[in-house]
Amino acid sequence: MLKRIEAYYDAVPRSSARAEEFGPLTLFVREGEGWPFYARPAPGYEGEVPVAAVERVRARQRELGVPESFEWVAETAPGLRAAVEASGLTVREHPLMVLEGGPLAVPEPEGVTVRMLDADDPGLESAVAAPYAAFGFPPEPGTAGRTADRITAGLTRLAAAFDDAGGGTAGVAALSAGQHQPVGDVSEVVGVGTVPAARRRGLGLAVTAALVADARARGAELVFLSASDADVARLYGRLGFRTVATALIAEAEAEA
Repeated sequence: MLKRIEAYYDAVPRSSARAEEFGPLTLFVREGEGWPFYARPAPGYEGEVPVAAVERVRARQRELGVPESFEWVAETAPGLRAAVEASGLTVREHPLMVLEGGPLAVPEPEGVTVRMLDADDPGLESAVAAPYAAFGFPPEPGTAGRTADRITAGLTRLAAAFDDAGGGTAGVAALSAGQHQPVGDVSEVVGVGTVPAARRRGLGLAVTAALVADARARGAELVFLSASDADVARLYGRLGFRTVATALIAEAEAEA
């Protein structure tokens, strides 16, 4: 299972990024506009990673003007954490969770419609913006257009929750949204977020359930996600996800 997830992690950025090799590490460099990618272990590499290799990648990231960040799975690349920490980056742990069987039923939030969105859906722009609002920063210009292109190409699927008073028509903002990104028979649920004013109504869980159902309907045998912390992991457990490993993200601490 973890090998399949590793293969997915290596494959998914390649639709919009080029891969630069640094010995035991691969740096994904985005082609065109959009959120920058990260570095991670080269496919199949499980040995120790020299600190010098991490520092070469960080120097290249600085040259490119992108965040100095690394993402990997602790259990499949145990030799990376020590090198990353020795280089001065901070490592954060996140439960890596896999869905067992079909999603469990969750209560449907009252007064809300949760649905999948196509590329030309009038609610797409607000659905793309909702998770950004949830995490406290605005989307970059053009994000909605890039998401629409990815939906058209079959690279992204988008679900959102709308108040029944507007039903997601133009001018009605999404309350919660998220995506899954299929690659073959594997898909990851990402970016699920609820705007602050609509929290504690079960909207994020309902959006996740819609994404999982869509992924399964489209042939995904393995559906997984990374939870931000143990409390969020317990929520996803209500859908049938279980923790199988630890996803690690290393970044430079923001200067005060």
